[in-house]
Amino acid sequence: MDAKKNNALSFGAVAARYDRFRPSYPRAAIEWAVGGPPPSRVVDLGAGTGILTRGMIASGYTVTAVEPDPEMRAQLAAATPDRTALAGSAEDIPLPDGSVDAVVAGQAYHWFDPDVAHAEAARVLRPGGYFAAIWNLRDSRERWVAALDRIARSAGDQEHDRPVSFGARFDAVQVREFAHETSLTGAQLVEMMTTRSYYLTAGAAERKRFEAALTELVETHPDLAGRDSFTLPYRTWVYRASTLRS
Repeated sequence: MDAKKNNALSFGAVAARYDRFRPSYPRAAIEWAVGGPPPSRVVDLGAGTGILTRGMIASGYTVTAVEPDPEMRAQLAAATPDRTALAGSAEDIPLPDGSVDAVVAGQAYHWFDPDVAHAEAARVLRPGGYFAAIWNLRDSRERWVAALDRIARSAGDQEHDRPVSFGARFDAVQVREFAHETSLTGAQLVEMMTTRSYYLTAGAAERKRFEAALTELVETHPDLAGRDSFTLPYRTWVYRASTLRS
């Protein structure tokens, strides 16, 4: 198994924690990614534990979740009433040609083989349907979030390349940013940060140093120290393109 795939499949061991602490997505970002309000038939590609799936269901869409990791699929089923995910991947979507209106990847696109994934998304989309990639990125304009990002980078976090094209079967990529936030306690921040792939694939000593640095941040940073809870701001970025009409 190559390193990228190994990292992508590292989340299953912490599926319940991932589902509890990773942020949701703003409804406005979901609607723009899909291309408008419901009704629409949407694929959540690389659905993980179903955080985006549940957001799209709550927004009124008919959602099919597709996820390669069986532990993540099990958590999705446990946390999402009357819903299971199909076993599949961005490179092998188990759906017929032209069967959906949108394909959306939340926090997952950087794990895909892009050329193969683009072709598969185009195959299952109707003409004019949207393919979109969404990321919740911490807003480092806040002082304490910038300090958190420095700790994450020292542990191996890195910025993933954003798509500039989804290939010859799609129109030009459009980009929009949406504001988002979540409320956490100090302990929850540590729990959330230990669902990151660079932590999950690290050795015991590296994990211990990372956890200690996070605890020190929560206990000593002037914006966090002594607070029962605090707001973690995000910038939600959506990259979308529609399939070409014949």
